Amino acid sequence: MDSRLKTAAILAASIIIPDQITKAVIQQKYVLWDTDPVIPGFFNLVHVLNKGAAFGFLNQPDTNWQIWFFVAVTIFAVGFIYYLLTTADHGDRFFIWGLGLVLGGALGNLIDRVRFGFVVDFLDFHIGEYHWPAFNVADIAITCGAFSVIISMYMKNQSDKKSPTQSA
Repeated sequence: MDSRLKTAAILAASIIIPDQITKAVIQQKYVLWDTDPVIPGFFNLVHVLNKGAAFGFLNQPDTNWQIWFFVAVTIFAVGFIYYLLTTADHGDRFFIWGLGLVLGGALGNLIDRVRFGFVVDFLDFHIGEYHWPAFNVADIAITCGAFSVIISMYMKNQSDKKSPTQSA
């Protein structure tokens, strides 16, 4: 297996496993919509369901269209990530690691959508009454992976600007 694919697969597995374990623990320990303050006024563990995307985007509990929409989007994204990995520069670690994190997060949430028809979210940060939408380990991986890809693109852009321009 190509080293880029192997690296991304290892990173993806390192996200999927704790993501699925933490979601199972939340489902087992907490009743739906339950809230457990960990740091009062700042952080709770909750048990919420999300039919939408990361951080509750398009979460409409009374409809089901978004489940299959996000399953299709995830399958497309996995194929696109595979393509990007096979064409990536072997030395571009931020890019490869970022894609591996996004892949793991996407697959972690895809597993939930296929198994349950929703994603289990449980991390609830807030200040007073203002709550950031609840999220999970997969969402963290997607966000960190996206930042890593952006950093890689920025670094490549800076490197391209420094290299001498060749004229014809």
